[in-house]
Amino acid sequence: MKFKGRKQLVLGASVLALAVPVAACGSDNSDKGDSSSSSSKKDKGSVAVLLPDSKSSTRWETVDRPFLKKAFDAAGVKSTITNAEGDKSAQQQQAEQAITNGAKVLLLVNLDSGSGAAIAANAKSQGVKVIDYDRLTLKGDSDYYVSFDNEKVGKLQGQGLVDCLGSKKGAQIAELNGSPTDNNATLFKNGYDSVLKPKFADGTFKKVADQSVPDWDNQKALTIFEQMLQKQSNKIDGVLAANDGLGNAAISALKQRKLPQIPVTGQDATLEGLQNILNGDQCMTVYKAIKKETDASAALAIQLLKGETPSDVTAKVNNGNKDVPAILLEPVAVTKDNIKDYMGEADFPKKEDICAGKVAEKCTAAGL
Repeated sequence: MKFKGRKQLVLGASVLALAVPVAACGSDNSDKGDSSSSSSKKDKGSVAVLLPDSKSSTRWETVDRPFLKKAFDAAGVKSTITNAEGDKSAQQQQAEQAITNGAKVLLLVNLDSGSGAAIAANAKSQGVKVIDYDRLTLKGDSDYYVSFDNEKVGKLQGQGLVDCLGSKKGAQIAELNGSPTDNNATLFKNGYDSVLKPKFADGTFKKVADQSVPDWDNQKALTIFEQMLQKQSNKIDGVLAANDGLGNAAISALKQRKLPQIPVTGQDATLEGLQNILNGDQCMTVYKAIKKETDASAALAIQLLKGETPSDVTAKVNNGNKDVPAILLEPVAVTKDNIKDYMGEADFPKKEDICAGKVAEKCTAAGL
């Protein structure tokens, strides 16, 4: 998204008067996000949601966007939702345009902490509140943070891999971590390493590979895992993959080499991840009830707009600069044995989608 600069012209007063609505029209066209109100008006008292991309996870566009829009519409609150598609400069411009258009609260999923901190600093200088949504901005000045307990997410992944490997003594483990610029990826790793390190130390398991995947890019993950397999002569017995997309990349590499199924973890309870679980290619995922996250974030944003004291903020998380008031939600592990327990949730893939095509037989076998 690019801004159209206003040309400075020396004109008569009557011409200048005509120029005002033209400039307003130009700024409207620069915002291509989803909006619950006409962008021809200044959105005083509105909320702007800044999503990161649609590549790292399908959730941002298919789950977060519709639930957030629905929550704001139901409350009669004006909102815009934009997606930076992995472009940090674009996200900063989207934030600036939202503030220009009257946003008083930003719901920010940062692309990295540096650009996120710059967005928060600019917002604060203009009296705009910033909620770190899902991802904490390190060393920033955001006002609030809403997410899941991300170290617990990692612990569930680590314990899930341990449970899936069972009594396989000396199992060789590869860790396929999330983006090094995403603080959540660091928290996930802190969680699963807290479970796996004692296993490595006592010789129960052996870590043979440990690498982060830039930008959570699944194609890069495929290349990285292929290199891991090559280096280990295909001898990898389990994969701690930080989300379902990375897990699927590892599964694809194993299949390309016609290697047997091994335990692979995941996160996000995506349609692809759940189907991989039913097919036996992935042993678990972590379900984070995104609707609870969107509802909590929308409620917090609305309270801030109204000048009310937030009612559900019960935690604090240090971002390296300050303690940020936070709402932290509980994640749960999902395996083949308990998929059915979550199928009725609003943000969980529907049974007819999960059990489509060749997966139908697996669903029947699992009692779904």
